Amino acid sequence: MKKLNVKGVIVSNSHKWIYDEFEMESTAPKDILNELSGNEPLEVTINSYGGLVDAGNEIYTALRLYPGKVTVNVVMAGSAASIIAMAGDITRISPVGQIMIHNVSMGAGGDYHDMNKASEILEKANLALSNAYVQKTNLSQDEILQMMDSETWLTADEAKEKGFVDEIMFELGEQPMQFVANAGSGLLSPKIINKMSDLKQNKKVSLEIPEGAIKDAVNQAIAKLCDETIIEGKTLQEWINESEVSSEKEEPKGVEKNTFERFFFNT
Repeated sequence: MKKLNVKGVIVSNSHKWIYDEFEMESTAPKDILNELSGNEPLEVTINSYGGLVDAGNEIYTALRLYPGKVTVNVVMAGSAASIIAMAGDITRISPVGQIMIHNVSMGAGGDYHDMNKASEILEKANLALSNAYVQKTNLSQDEILQMMDSETWLTADEAKEKGFVDEIMFELGEQPMQFVANAGSGLLSPKIINKMSDLKQNKKVSLEIPEGAIKDAVNQAIAKLCDETIIEGKTLQEWINESEVSSEKEEPKGVEKNTFERFFFNT
């Protein structure tokens, strides 16, 4: 059996590299689709608060089309990740797991015509997504839409009772898995996405700190502090210089001390 993970925020293929650069856990459609060769059974573990609807829909559709048996294990499946959870031939949930469904949201701007159109788009998106829940649960579309409109969080027992899952895990003595949780979906803001994309396009991306850069920055900050700090009419640097002269007279040759150690500590 092949095992796959849907963890972290659900992102687009084109933005996946940005999350990787920041070492943020994420899942893009390519992470799953690239593994869907053959027809051996799949076990997909979901621990995600969601992300982009289109990316979630692509993963859901690919899993539904997969010819082999698909078993989905839910730790946390919120928003777009809850759509993916509906793709399992068998969907199971941890006894401490949750499923959350809600309305689609988007950013929009413009006049009232644009706002009316945005509202229409969102309503159609809700209708489209509700089909995944309806097919899995056999609940009516009206009931599903009402649950989405109320942003419904389901415990393991509630998810099983309403048909969102087929089984609760470990009821037959299975060993529990390790759990990972994260508050919020974790999607990066469009400003960060755009900035990173611009940097990559201009080939200016460099997240490594040059060797010695931190040391140089600290030294510059210390030098500025010494020059600007006044104590009894003298700068801190003047006090340090006088302390160095005094220490050189008092200390035996061959004994070296850090300037700030001599100045601030009696050793």
